Amino acid sequence: MVEPEFRATGVRIGKRLRSLTRAGTVRISGGRVELLTSYGSEIDSAPVQAVRVSRPWFAPQDRALADLDGKRYLLTLGERDPAPGEPGPPAARRFIEAVRRAAGRRA
Repeated sequence: MVEPEFRATGVRIGKRLRSLTRAGTVRISGGRVELLTSYGSEIDSAPVQAVRVSRPWFAPQDRALADLDGKRYLLTLGERDPAPGEPGPPAARRFIEAVRRAAGRRA
């Protein structure tokens, strides 16, 4: 199995005002962005070229918007990268950079 290019666990994934999971996983692997529940079942996935990511201007630093094939998700990652060996999701900035890097766009 191929090692994922990016993986974040403990991510809150929401759609509009509805929370889909409070401890989900976001993964970039094999040219796809995948949003998974805490149990590992897929919420949504799309080819990395079809994914748009940004930081909402009105939200705290730990949030990122991900648009997968026209469906918009609000992801709550960490405000800062966790210390080595500590659990927790990486910063939203790292997720945005990873998607842009995987798609071949400038970070």
